[in-house]
Amino acid sequence: MTNNRPNRPTTHLEVLSKEWLTPDMLRLIVGGSNFPAFRDNGLPEAYVKIVFDPDGNPYSSPVDVTKMREEEPREKWPKTRTYTVRWVDHDRQRLALDFVIHGDEGVAAPWAVNCSIGDMIQFMGPGGKWSPDETSDFHLFVGDESSLPAISASLERLPEDARGVVVVEVSEHVVNVQHPAGITLDWIVRGGNDYDPEALAKRVRSLDLKDKGNISVFAHGERDAMKQLRRVFSDLEIPRERLSISGYWAYGRVEDVFQAEKRAEMGKI
Repeated sequence: MTNNRPNRPTTHLEVLSKEWLTPDMLRLIVGGSNFPAFRDNGLPEAYVKIVFDPDGNPYSSPVDVTKMREEEPREKWPKTRTYTVRWVDHDRQRLALDFVIHGDEGVAAPWAVNCSIGDMIQFMGPGGKWSPDETSDFHLFVGDESSLPAISASLERLPEDARGVVVVEVSEHVVNVQHPAGITLDWIVRGGNDYDPEALAKRVRSLDLKDKGNISVFAHGERDAMKQLRRVFSDLEIPRERLSISGYWAYGRVEDVFQAEKRAEMGKI
């Protein structure tokens, strides 16, 4: 069976520690003796695809996903779930992955909640291309809990005199985010309200973005929210080369359906 996907290695590490950042965001620190096999690309939006068997369970021994996709029928291919690497510590040979927890829903998040210290985690990657343009006059970051790791990592790389705004929608709990003094944090806390895919776009439209010079934009999160934001950025005449926009998930869709829809017209941002 042919496979046109990029050939990224499958790396296995072990869970070293667990930390609850908020009641609905869990951080896993992973590493171990196989850490040198991890190929860090050095990007703030570096992402890995965590690997589970077709039933959504962790494998009990290391696997080679590229080989499996070449030799096995599609129904036997692993399930993958995409997560941004929050940080990498080469000296201590470990890295951090943050999981948004929604009860027992999903594959990766419930596994993260229930995994034990010493358990194996396997993933492909990392992939990624984007990094903040330090020559920009003004930085605009827009997203939700799913994009917080990439936004947080990006803010840590900006120069101390950077200016900009971060607009993030969360269900209930905000996260401590380190940022240059010239960056403003604007939280939208949904609370008990229904999810509104227009909330981020409305908030960005309310910002005073005139006379900010060259604006660079990083907008990643829920698919319909990103579609609404693309219209805003078009009205603002943000050049394509200064705009990174993508859907990380879709409201009301499980991950496998969302990934399949990404290849259809409805999945385009």
